[in-house]
Parts: sequence; C-alpha cells; structure tokens
Amino acid sequence: MEEKKGLGIWMDHLNAHLMEYTSDPIITKTIQSPFTHFERESTLERSENLMHRKEQHEEAWFYKELGKVIMNYKQVVIFGPTDAKHELFNVLRKDHRFNSILIDVVASDKMTENEQHAFVKNFFF
Repeated sequence: MEEKKGLGIWMDHLNAHLMEYTSDPIITKTIQSPFTHFERESTLERSENLMHRKEQHEEAWFYKELGKVIMNYKQVVIFGPTDAKHELFNVLRKDHRFNSILIDVVASDKMTENEQHAFVKNFFF
C-alpha cells in the first residue's frame, strides 16, 4: 500500500473530518463516533456505570477507525477544540506501528469546512 503525504484531521469527541492534503480541491471525509448524545441519555437512564463502559468501548472503536486511516500517511496534523485530539494522540503513541508517522497536535477553535481546508493547506505548505 502506497503511503500518502499528509492528512489533516479536525476532530471533537463526536466527529472527525479527514482531509487529505494531496488532493486539490481538498475533499472532507467524516467518521462519526457511535456514542451520541441520545446514546448517552438512554444508557444513563439505566446505569451510570453502564454508560461509562459503553462510552469507553465506543470511543476505542472511534480511535481505532481513525488509526486505520492514519496508518497510510507520512505526516498527520490533528486539530480541534476539545481534548479528543490529545486522547487520540496518546492512543497512537502507545502503538509502535505509528512510530514512523510524524503526528502534530494543534489546538484550534470550531471551524467551517473552508477554514479547515485552509488550515490543512497552510500547515503542509
């Protein structure tokens, strides 16, 4: 499988917007966490402990799916308004398969799709 140059990921705990730098115009693909607000409310009604276990399980799935995509790139920038970017970075650093990938984590605010594309272009330029 051919490694691609760069990937930008704007993320929070619910969504990850993946933008490959090599294509112009940049096309955004989205991966959504299965743990939604509705899911949280319905499991919380049954048990707080159950809600936390379900949240951890589905968060692990979300980060694993992102890891599958990241594996195909040489450089990745993860940015966004929440701590999700740091959580993903910590998960990736524990896995030796990501040691050769340059991963940067940058704090940013909420952004429109055009602002996200501009951020990725400026980062890799």
